[in-house]
Amino acid sequence: MKTRITYVIMLAVAMLMMTCCRKSSPQAKDHKNETAITIDTRGESSKTDVTVVGSPKAKNNKSADKILVSGDITESASHPLLLTTTKRKLDEQLIMRKSYLTSYNKQTLCPNWVGWCLTREHADGPVDRFNAFHEDEDVPSPRATASDYKGSGWTRGHMCPAGDNKWDHDAMFDTFSFINICPQNANLNNGLWNSFEMDCRKWAKKYGEIYIVCGPIFYNKEQETIGSNKVSVPEAFFKVMLVLTPEPKAFGFIAKNTDGQKKTDLYYNSIDQVERITGYDFFSALPDDIEEAVEAQEPQLDLW
Repeated sequence: MKTRITYVIMLAVAMLMMTCCRKSSPQAKDHKNETAITIDTRGESSKTDVTVVGSPKAKNNKSADKILVSGDITESASHPLLLTTTKRKLDEQLIMRKSYLTSYNKQTLCPNWVGWCLTREHADGPVDRFNAFHEDEDVPSPRATASDYKGSGWTRGHMCPAGDNKWDHDAMFDTFSFINICPQNANLNNGLWNSFEMDCRKWAKKYGEIYIVCGPIFYNKEQETIGSNKVSVPEAFFKVMLVLTPEPKAFGFIAKNTDGQKKTDLYYNSIDQVERITGYDFFSALPDDIEEAVEAQEPQLDLW
């Protein structure tokens, strides 16, 4: 039986999140579950104790894993549904950017996962895409740089896409940090991966908001690496998506890090199946009955 561990982010921080969210998205609708921000994580051996840097809890709990906050706190990155946990021993540094929340791994020099909430208001915007790939000084050296990718044969694959952040210049800039990037096959990056990014923007406009978590999968104990900093190349990628209105539903997929020409290069899965493959626990802040129901749903794209 799973043991529930509940971590409460201070109410003052919750109010700040709501204020900043409304500044960045004036038409954003109210969310009843945001008046008191409670994050539930599951698992007897889960070690994640999430606090926001600078909060009273952070000052009083030196052993807590802290979320490094950079820039404005917005709903895009701060919603408790985005927090993803695991029972596995995992190297991670939790970092919140304006456009996403990420768990960064200093061993692979890639994110473990990246989560964000894409709203109808943020699904489009006035900011044109610009390329601003940059190393991130909030993570320790060695860290990924542009030179690691040059001549490697792999593209710089966004987890949280630039196209989801046309609503704000800083939010788009954050997506080009290498803490949000993985080595990705060019055909996958420009094909299936890009296609699902566009689908998510379509669903955000249709349903009002969509919660997305994605990241690399490393099946092998030893990975191919690129560049002098030895950035690990994933064998595959996962993506899970959740909408809550008009009724909760979710699905995910696993895409091999290949050119995507074979039928076996892409698998549509229930959230439960993606959890078994990756070892992660997604959307655990949902009430148990809703979480169990949506995570068991078999993918039916025609219903989306």
